[in-house]
Amino acid sequence: MTTEFISVTFPTPSTDLAPLTEPKIDPAFLVRYARTLDDYGFDYTLIPYHSSSFDPFTIGATVLANTKNIKIIVALRPNTVYPTVAAKSLATLDQLSGGRVVVHFIAGGDPAEQAREGDFLDKEERYERTAEYIRILRRAWESSEPFDHDGKYYQFKDFSNKVRPTNGTIPVSIGGSSDAAYRVGGELADIFGLWGEPLKETREQIAKINAAAEQAGRKDRPRIWVTFRPIVAETDELAWKKAHKTLDLLTENRAKGLARAPVNAAPPLNVGSQRLLDIAKRGDVQDRALWYPTVTATNASGASTALVGSPETIAASLLDYVDLGASLISIRGYDNYNDAVDYGRYVLPLVRAGLAEREAAKKAVA
Repeated sequence: MTTEFISVTFPTPSTDLAPLTEPKIDPAFLVRYARTLDDYGFDYTLIPYHSSSFDPFTIGATVLANTKNIKIIVALRPNTVYPTVAAKSLATLDQLSGGRVVVHFIAGGDPAEQAREGDFLDKEERYERTAEYIRILRRAWESSEPFDHDGKYYQFKDFSNKVRPTNGTIPVSIGGSSDAAYRVGGELADIFGLWGEPLKETREQIAKINAAAEQAGRKDRPRIWVTFRPIVAETDELAWKKAHKTLDLLTENRAKGLARAPVNAAPPLNVGSQRLLDIAKRGDVQDRALWYPTVTATNASGASTALVGSPETIAASLLDYVDLGASLISIRGYDNYNDAVDYGRYVLPLVRAGLAEREAAKKAVA
């Protein structure tokens, strides 16, 4: 399976290292950032979601209008948009872009964050609702006839959708590290997203996802998406110096109240963050170059594991995950635009060269 690369879209120059307070959208920056990802050969860019963030559909439309090849991954919480509306919105974007849309479902891992937009379901119910939502979307995209739906979370009658995706459907992504996530994602997802954990734990998670897919009767398996925050420099030595400078800035910003998680934040409730923090207790460095102090410095707020090293070290580390079965590699940094440029110039070409060598070796043996 082809290995592809994912970044994240940022609509402002604010970064984890130099955060801005309530920044407004910078249209010129957003367009420049999106075109840079496109020019350097990223295959996808995630349009993230938070209760206080910009609208991902509008940001995604802007990215698509100003790029030629890159696909957008629209993050969507099922409590925020009714599924019949989302089906049309996503298919509209997909038609406008010639089939460059993916949807990523966030069931929700923080009850307080969910409550900010009126969602008071527990975790099991949130994943159950996500499963119902996905089934509605797919029927809306595929059905040529009006249909009714009488489910636990959504009810409607005689819905008729005239807005079809370019290729008949839109890929669906789910992320998470809980049994509920594995179960729903294994059954329904085209893509399953994982945060960067050590190779052993990642292998175990992939096995659970595949087992859930098999139990659901699937003949195929979800594509695996793994996310890292690489810290890269010309040499390993320089990269480690940069990593510790990055850590200092993250710590300082959190102390100043400029981070997502305040200093006195309670331990996170989502399983993915808990797993990262537990792994961090085993030591700072796992495997080749997987660095965990950025996890503890941010209270594991979102994807927070770093890979540290030269482009060669980073590329080798990423290829280790490809060898495990990950076919989607997400890399985004702490200095958003400049890191994306460095990845495009120095890391992606090395990973692609390594992939080509593997492919040539397979053909030589065949």
